[in-house]
Amino acid sequence: MKKRLKYLVTFCILLSTTLVIAQIESTTGTPAAAATDAAPKTVQEISALEFLMKGGVFLIPIAILLFYTLVFTIEKFRYIKRMSKYNESILSEIKTNLQAGNISPVLDTLQRDNTAYGNVLREGVLTIGRPMSEIESNMDKVVNIEIGKMETRMGHLGLIAGIAPTLGFIGTISGVIKIFYSISVTENVSIGNISGGLYEKMISSGSGLVVGIIAYAAYHLLNGMIDSYSLKVQKMNLEFVNLIQRPSNGN
Repeated sequence: MKKRLKYLVTFCILLSTTLVIAQIESTTGTPAAAATDAAPKTVQEISALEFLMKGGVFLIPIAILLFYTLVFTIEKFRYIKRMSKYNESILSEIKTNLQAGNISPVLDTLQRDNTAYGNVLREGVLTIGRPMSEIESNMDKVVNIEIGKMETRMGHLGLIAGIAPTLGFIGTISGVIKIFYSISVTENVSIGNISGGLYEKMISSGSGLVVGIIAYAAYHLLNGMIDSYSLKVQKMNLEFVNLIQRPSNGN
């Protein structure tokens, strides 16, 4: 957690510095541009970074949200993928020892598995000998705990999916207000002034929508992985219950 926070702070500082430098360069370049107004206008090519920087200061929180979304999604994806990795032969591996009553080798096998499935099975093995309803109840509780771990802080993506587009719209609205205020002061209503300022402010809206879409897609992708685990673990629980109810010796 501290390492991730350190990366986030570093990214914010670098982004703020880049934005300030871009704004300074844009300001210092204005007189030269004004001196050549009489010359024929040509299309000036700019880099993608310079284009984004025209979106204003609201791009800073949007970029921070994007960075957090990417880091959180990658981290959560790796965790869910590792914990929900299903070994289809795990029941076959423990079947012989389980039916023979050798609990220790079974627990060792499940300990090496080190997945959410192994944790659920381990709880079932530890409660063998109790009523079947209690075994199933304990296994279901462990399933809920594992799903809760996978869903930790997932709500952050839902918040970002709503906040990022809103920040973009606020940036655009503030830019439009400045444009019309400038028009009211200078009384210079030209298409060039309006369209030039407006396209720059629309960058923040576009950026906010892109970040919102990424967060929304990541949220549903991760939830889909969790739902897949939930279905598989229920099937595994049923197979485990049938296994301990039907021992090979018939007793």
